[in-house]
This record gives sequence, structure tokens and C-alpha cells, in this order.
Amino acid sequence: MKKLILLLLPFIILACGIRTDVIDDFGDASFDLLNQDSVKVTFPDDFQGDFIVMGFIYTNCPDICSLITQNLMRIQKDMNYPEDVQFIAATFDPVRDTPSALKKYGNSFGVDENFTFLTGDSTQVFALMDSAGVRSQISMSQTTEAGRKLYFINHSDKIMVLDRQSRVIFEYGGSQKMIPSLVREDLNKVR
Repeated sequence: MKKLILLLLPFIILACGIRTDVIDDFGDASFDLLNQDSVKVTFPDDFQGDFIVMGFIYTNCPDICSLITQNLMRIQKDMNYPEDVQFIAATFDPVRDTPSALKKYGNSFGVDENFTFLTGDSTQVFALMDSAGVRSQISMSQTTEAGRKLYFINHSDKIMVLDRQSRVIFEYGGSQKMIPSLVREDLNKVR
């Protein structure tokens, strides 16, 4: 009987455990960025040990970025503000999305704890976006009479979840209405 249990044990563990495929691995990556308080953040190192739910936005977006931000906040609220999950919104418009612009944007949404906005040097931001598979392109640009450049950006619509080892284990369309419940369910399976 003891031998039978030992033989079956690996199958029982596999049957009961949740296995997720790794989509991408940020474990060896390192991006020097700034948060909304102008504090240096090394992504993903500074968040390792926690799950990360991450969306990609820019504050001048006329449509889906506010939905992505709201979905991140909804996930956080629906999960009762978990201490082991960090919520991040990273900008792909580092020229306009300074730390103070991101802080103002976050305040307008009423973001809570465990929610970080990331920006930084264009080289680091675009390297992060490249690694995350986020594409962006200026779609409309004009210069005002005062010389101020105005532009909109076409971009990927994405929320991704990283595990405690900084591996991407889930990806979703970031602005879709059902995303908060899907992320919550998926995270609860692996936490």
C-alpha cells in the first residue's frame, strides 16, 4: 500500500496543482524607472516576491487607457486590496507622463495603496515596452500656435500578470469589461 501511494503521489500533486504556462520571463530583466513620487524603481526587482498585475497607459489617452486603469483598480478592490499583489500602470509616453503627471492622473482616479505608476527615461521605458510586447505609435500630431506639441498614440491594449518570480503567466485585453473577474479568478487559482 505504501508503495502504491508513493507511485501515485506525483500524479495526485499534478492533478491538484494549478500549472500555468510561462508566456515571458522578466526574471533577468532590469529597468530603471521612476514612480509617481519620483522615487527610483527597478522593475521587476523591486516587486519580486509579489504577484504583479500590470497595465500600460498614457495619461493623455482619450479612450481605453482610463478603462485599463479602472480595470486595474477594480481587480484590486475585488480582491480586497491584497498585500501580495502589486498593481502597476506603466506609461509608454515618458515625455509627457512625468512622475507629477502620473500622480495627478492617479489622484483623479482615487488610486489606493499597492498601486504604482511607472515612467522614466525614454530609453528605459521603450525597452520595457519592447520586452512586454506593447506597441505604440504616434497617430496624430500637431503643434499649437504657442509651440506646444499635441499628439495621440495608437497602442496595445494589455494587462498582464507576473508571478512571484517575475514571469508573465497571464495576458488579457486591458480595457475589456470582463477582465477584472477573469484576472481575479486566475490569480486566486495560483496564489
